Amino acid sequence: MSSANHRNDRIVITGIGLTAPNGNDLDQYRANLLNGVSGVVPYETRYVGNVLAGVCQFDETRYQRRKEVRRGTRAGSVSIYCAQEAIAKSGLDWETVPKDRVGVYIGITEHGNVETENEIHEISQFDYDTKFWSHHHNPRTVANNPAGEVALSMGITGPHYTIGAACAAGNAGFIQGLQMLRLGEVDLAIAGGSSESIHTFGIFASFASQGALAKHEDPTKASRPFDTDRNGIVVSEGGCLCTLERLPDALARGATIYGEIVGYAMNTDATDFVLPNATRQAECIHLALSRAGLGPGDIDIVSSHATATEQGDIEECKALSSVFGDFPDVAINNTKSFIGHAMGAAGALELAGNLPAFQDGIAHATINVDNLDPKCGLPQIVANTPRQLDKVDVILNNSFGMLGINSVLIVKRYQAG
Repeated sequence: MSSANHRNDRIVITGIGLTAPNGNDLDQYRANLLNGVSGVVPYETRYVGNVLAGVCQFDETRYQRRKEVRRGTRAGSVSIYCAQEAIAKSGLDWETVPKDRVGVYIGITEHGNVETENEIHEISQFDYDTKFWSHHHNPRTVANNPAGEVALSMGITGPHYTIGAACAAGNAGFIQGLQMLRLGEVDLAIAGGSSESIHTFGIFASFASQGALAKHEDPTKASRPFDTDRNGIVVSEGGCLCTLERLPDALARGATIYGEIVGYAMNTDATDFVLPNATRQAECIHLALSRAGLGPGDIDIVSSHATATEQGDIEECKALSSVFGDFPDVAINNTKSFIGHAMGAAGALELAGNLPAFQDGIAHATINVDNLDPKCGLPQIVANTPRQLDKVDVILNNSFGMLGINSVLIVKRYQAG
């Protein structure tokens, strides 16, 4: 492979736009992760009642008119905000970017539940007369909606679609963007994940029926990955989209490079609808490492997926132990302890929260670990207090989902050459 072609295969992150329950841009989000600030709050949802959730507070009208917000979806508004912020942070001259060479790839866990629930509730007030059903329902509920709303809002005429990959979807969005850039299908990818999950009562009801919905008298302590006293998932909304570019394009315009994606993998457990499989997760990690040309000892931070469900935490810790057990200097942390589980956005938000470690050398903590579960007793877990590391050159990001889908992304500090 020629040097020029090799450089075109190198894909870098040049802009980050996000909204999380504890921050609406990377600087605020990172500061709150380092300072132990949770974004979990009391929340009320239809039929289920009082629950806990991660709720975002971004300004929907920064990039949309109120009429557009009303016509569209919450996932669309989250995605538009994140995409616009990513472009703003990238330093691109958006007016001169050829819009037919831009692709939008957004990972989602689910889409359409919110609008369908809302419409059924609406017609229930009128004896279920369907003439009161909104004519906006179909474009709101098609699976490509969040990416499509971004394309409409920003005048993007290149390919757009969403990637349904359960809670592995944030990583999957990045992987799709990287692949399309390497194929030459686009010159700029807006990629990541988005979630509107807290606006559907069904997700709360379903987790509650499984005994997997978190409860705690102090909302900020409800999300407790790895802790013996954990009692389930905190459902959250949010989004994180990044601009991805080929390295030569980024260098040519003097872009800030947040990191280089050097490895990725996706695989499937093929063993259960919801129960994870440590062996398959470990295989996914090894495949990503192999593609990156790295070994376990080259990883400085592992961003764990752990959702604060007992079996999920334990299986991931088995996988992590099998891969990283002989490497005590690897720091393992968890972002869901701060923001809950942002579903399709989780992987993207969790990666973004760790990327500043390339500059400050700090692995943010996993909060709320008061009684570490012995079955999750990995000495590398960064519990309650951030850890200053000697170096941070490589970050590995785990995201796993229902139906046994697993994704791993490896990002390296950019180094010329």
